[in-house]
Amino acid sequence: MANAYLQGAEISASQFLEIFHHYDKDGNGYIEGKELQNFIKELQHARKQAGLELTDQMRAFVEEYEKNDDVKMDITELAKILPTEENFFLFFRQQVKSCAEFMEAWRKYDADHSGYIESDELKNFLSDLLQRAKKTYDEQKLQDYTATMFKIFDSNNDGKLCLAEMARLLPEQENFLLKFQGVKMDTKEFNKIFDLYDKDRSGYVDENELEALLKDLCKIKKVLEISNLSTYKNAIMALSDGGKLYRAELALVLCAEEL
Repeated sequence: MANAYLQGAEISASQFLEIFHHYDKDGNGYIEGKELQNFIKELQHARKQAGLELTDQMRAFVEEYEKNDDVKMDITELAKILPTEENFFLFFRQQVKSCAEFMEAWRKYDADHSGYIESDELKNFLSDLLQRAKKTYDEQKLQDYTATMFKIFDSNNDGKLCLAEMARLLPEQENFLLKFQGVKMDTKEFNKIFDLYDKDRSGYVDENELEALLKDLCKIKKVLEISNLSTYKNAIMALSDGGKLYRAELALVLCAEEL
C-alpha cells in the first residue's frame, strides 16, 4: 500500500503517516540504513510506474543518499521530500522558528501546567497557528491535524504529549532538548541540584543562577556545548514566570521522572 501512495502527485497526512511507519521497520523514529535504501528504490520505481518524474527535491535527495546508507531521516525530513497535502510539519516550522519560540508556545498551551499537552490544549495551539498564518480550516480539519499529531508523536500512547515528544516537530539543529536527553537526572539528584543553585532559597532560579547551573553542566556533560550556552539559557527561561524558573518548570528539561 505504501508503494501505491508513492505514485501519487500528492498524499494525505494519514497516507504520509502510513508510509513512514512502513519504512521505519524497527520503530525507532527514523528511516535509516537498509530501510532508507528500500525507500529510495521503491520511490523511484513507484514514480516511474505512475509516469511521474521525481520532483527536484526528490532527485536531489536520491543523488545524495542513493549509495550512502550511513544517514538517518526523521519524519519531518521525509515531509520535505514527499508532496504531502497541507504539509503541517513544514507549516509548523514556518510558524515556530526557534527553540525559544517553541518553549514560549509550550508554556502558553500547557494551560494547567501539568507538564503535558493534552488533546484540547494541542487543538487550541494548532488553531491559533492556523489563524496566525491566515489559513482557512474547518473543525474536521482541525480534529484530523490534532489526531494525526498524536499518532506520530505520542510515543508511549498515553494520550498526551510531553515536552520531548512535542519538540520532535523542531528541526534537529534547533531541538536543544535532544542534547538534554543525555543529561536527565532522577528526582533525588535533580532536587539536590536545584537546591544548590537556588542560592537565596527563593524557591526558583533566576537567569543568573540558571546560567551558573548550565555552565557547570557543560563542563560535566560532554553532550552539552558551552558555545550554545545562551541558546540553552534563553530557551529554558522561556518557560519561566517573569524571570522566575520554578522547580517544576526546570524539571521538564532536566528531570527524567515526574516530581
